[in-house]
Amino acid sequence: MSNLSAREQAGQRMVAGFAGTEISEDVIDLIKNYKIGNFILFKENITGLAQVKKLCEDLQQEVLKHTGKPAFICVDQEGGMVTRLDQDGVNMPGAMALAATGKKENAYRAAKITAMQLKAVGINFNFAPTADVNSNIDNPVIGVRSFGDRPDQVAEFVAAYIKGLLDGGVLACAKHFPGHGDTDVDSHLGLPVIYKSLEELKHCELIPFVKAIEAGVPAIMTSHILFPRLEPDNLPATMSPRILINLLREELKFNGLIVSDSMEMKAIADHYGTLKGTLCAAKAGVDLVCICHSTDMARKVSDALLSELEEGRISKEEMRASVERILLYKEKFVYNKGGCNDFDVEWGKEKAFQLLKESITPVHMPTDELPDLGERPLFIGVPLFRATNVSNLRMEKIHFSEFLSQRLGGMSVKVSPNPTKEEIEEALRDAESCSCILIGTYNGHLNRGQIDLIRAAACKHRKVIVFALRNPYDLRDLPDSVYGIAVYEYTQKSLEAIARLLERQFKPEGRLPVSL
Repeated sequence: MSNLSAREQAGQRMVAGFAGTEISEDVIDLIKNYKIGNFILFKENITGLAQVKKLCEDLQQEVLKHTGKPAFICVDQEGGMVTRLDQDGVNMPGAMALAATGKKENAYRAAKITAMQLKAVGINFNFAPTADVNSNIDNPVIGVRSFGDRPDQVAEFVAAYIKGLLDGGVLACAKHFPGHGDTDVDSHLGLPVIYKSLEELKHCELIPFVKAIEAGVPAIMTSHILFPRLEPDNLPATMSPRILINLLREELKFNGLIVSDSMEMKAIADHYGTLKGTLCAAKAGVDLVCICHSTDMARKVSDALLSELEEGRISKEEMRASVERILLYKEKFVYNKGGCNDFDVEWGKEKAFQLLKESITPVHMPTDELPDLGERPLFIGVPLFRATNVSNLRMEKIHFSEFLSQRLGGMSVKVSPNPTKEEIEEALRDAESCSCILIGTYNGHLNRGQIDLIRAAACKHRKVIVFALRNPYDLRDLPDSVYGIAVYEYTQKSLEAIARLLERQFKPEGRLPVSL
């Protein structure tokens, strides 16, 4: 630590993102001249396992050469709808799906396999699991990323997931402290407010974080949310010393790394400014500040951190303590930790698909068995769309109705994410001559046209099956005759599982981890 310059110390406290699938001169400049010591990868940076492995090797080589320390290479590989690896890699089911299997050992298993896969390509820091309790049905950003709406259950699955990542050799990061589950605003787009007292948080939101700390989680990510009863100065958790130092460090006794969510999210950028917000976060106790998308902003932050340190507005003692924490975890997880090249991808994919099948949940079953499709089924589905900014820019090219009609026969109709009355009438034009109607929803509870479609279909046909391809809240208050199945993700794998379910290759046996 003593041999690090002020610029190098500032660089150790930053996690930067960049465009492209290989190292550019722009990235080399960030490392060489600004001493940025850590990076985050998104789907846009990854086209395959061989490519991302080469990218990680190149990043490590440049960072080690210009900073003398290895890099944290980070990713949001939560599983389900938040995955960054390409289709040749192993993408596990997400948190709510794992909870639906009813077995916390499945969370451990999924996390360990995820860690083994990440480590094999050179990624050493996974920004997972989500420790949020999804207590607000209208939450637009958490939902299936949470293990459920019961704090104790969420805590057990969070602890198991953390242990799996650590046993697989990768850092875990519980998020989004002190809790993002009880909001109806996405902090990527706005600034949420939670008016709960500390006592109320202790009975819900904080329970999984306490369990995560007991489980030895190396890192906790902050939320860009206002908690006025904890922090009266109009500062979100990310920028609040009261929340990060007084509560997280002193009261909850967390000694690991505090990581910010992306400082370019609108909750920060629009209300405080990314640069000002980042400096405030660093002074409030955040060890690693994430500048995920703009290399120009990363340079500005590096310069500003350097100025704050040199001019005494960030204390040298606090900077030293933070950098020492970072280097301690690099010593534990990055130094001399080569990739495990013998990871069996096909084995991992097989395990992932088995877990996905176990998660599929019968939510509303008018009879014990799903009805036969008959000779002329009608499949109606919405497209896969970007439900929140944490989702990938580059989405899978799949469609519920197209995939299943090609696989099982019948007709395919596509509707928009929030279909109008006219669209619904057109989609159901041939409904009465069909043998069965199957509808795929995606956040229908937030796009009410999809719910109107279900009700209209039930009026026209006695055999309707609805598959909720993201949040299971789409299946609330279904008409009595309608079958409702929670699938928790809209992926190639989930559509394949639905096809096998309809072919009666297995029965849905998941258990709903949330209350409807």
